[in-house]
Amino acid sequence: MTPDAVIRNWFKEVWNDGSESAIDRYFAEDAIAHGLPAADGSPMKGPSAFKPFVRHFRAAFPNMKIEVLRTITEGPFVCAHCRVTGIHSGPGFGPAPTGVPIDFSGMTIVRVENDTIKEGWNSFDFMSLFQQIRLLPQI
Repeated sequence: MTPDAVIRNWFKEVWNDGSESAIDRYFAEDAIAHGLPAADGSPMKGPSAFKPFVRHFRAAFPNMKIEVLRTITEGPFVCAHCRVTGIHSGPGFGPAPTGVPIDFSGMTIVRVENDTIKEGWNSFDFMSLFQQIRLLPQI
């Protein structure tokens, strides 16, 4: 499978479909997710650390969709530019559910090895998300 196919399947199966088994399939046991800190501030490592993050996020935005707008691939690396949409209708992420729609973007670069993500660098516009759900003021 190409790195492009891995990242597209990752967003569809893990984020859009909510498949935890896809996390085990696509996120290597020793994988590192930079930009998504664990509780102690270190980068998330492996599926067991990543699953609670996905559960928490999808609980707050149960109808969330991540659209891969474009990808750029170089060897084992693929960069995906994404758009995230949904409605803040569940618990989590600070305030009580607001019912407001969310729409923000971001990018991730992942290193793929043997059809799994071994390392990822994430940069999503969480400030915009937090403003949309009224966790931060508009500036």
